[in-house]
Amino acid sequence: MRLALFCVSLIAASLITCQGSEASGAEFPFKLREGLLWVEVRVPESKRTLNFLLDSGAQVSVVNLQTAKELGLVLGQRAEVSGVGVSMEAFWTGTRSAKAGSVNLPTRLLGLDLGKLGSSCESQVDGLIGADFFKDKVVEINFRESKVRLLVPGTVCDGETTTLEVRSCGMRVNASINGKKDRWFRLDTGCATPLQWVTTDVSAKDCTTKVAVGLTEMGIPQTRTTVKIGNELLANVETGLHSSAIFDGEAGLIGNGLLSQFETVTIDASASRLVLGPQLSPVKN
Repeated sequence: MRLALFCVSLIAASLITCQGSEASGAEFPFKLREGLLWVEVRVPESKRTLNFLLDSGAQVSVVNLQTAKELGLVLGQRAEVSGVGVSMEAFWTGTRSAKAGSVNLPTRLLGLDLGKLGSSCESQVDGLIGADFFKDKVVEINFRESKVRLLVPGTVCDGETTTLEVRSCGMRVNASINGKKDRWFRLDTGCATPLQWVTTDVSAKDCTTKVAVGLTEMGIPQTRTTVKIGNELLANVETGLHSSAIFDGEAGLIGNGLLSQFETVTIDASASRLVLGPQLSPVKN
């Protein structure tokens, strides 16, 4: 099966999971398609709306090189990008402004060829909203309402709270697989599948000097596992198996296939915490 890696609804009762003031009007919609979070983005250089993916697993925000050329963006300093079994050349660039709804997005972008990703999706991928968007923010991804909201720092959120480690190369959380000891997994909304698991020992290395943004297509052995994050237990989770580390210091990726089982996922990079709201009720046939 295809796996997209970047470093790339169910009905439930209405519940308020975060109590506190939200930043006024600070939200934007997304569409969950093909396991990915699609966001409409506007920049002053384009008359058309751009298709970006919300990708917490990407170290920085990205613009497709072809899109950058169409917009007339100036390509600057080169950068080397590390991914899964691939190293790609990229260029730093930027836009005067970028918005999703009323929310400002990063304007410093990494120009990278996302053509292979776009050819695997139903729509062209113009870019990625990366982990730099989450920096120092409280970002609630509401899977029931298909909206992303910015919350005021210090907002009290009901749900299972666990430590979120915010590193320069990405965000990661602890999870236990099949009752084994907790390991660090990348929190990756740019991964369509529930879980990618490195079954061998992974050393806790520091971040590499390369920017972590990767894309690959590969055949991956599949199994079913039981996943525990904090006190939340999820059984029968579809899991891809890997024999070597995907990214340094991480035992795999936690993707949308797992995260979307919760009504809300609040990524509070300002307080280094992840809050998982109530699990969504299964759809009854």
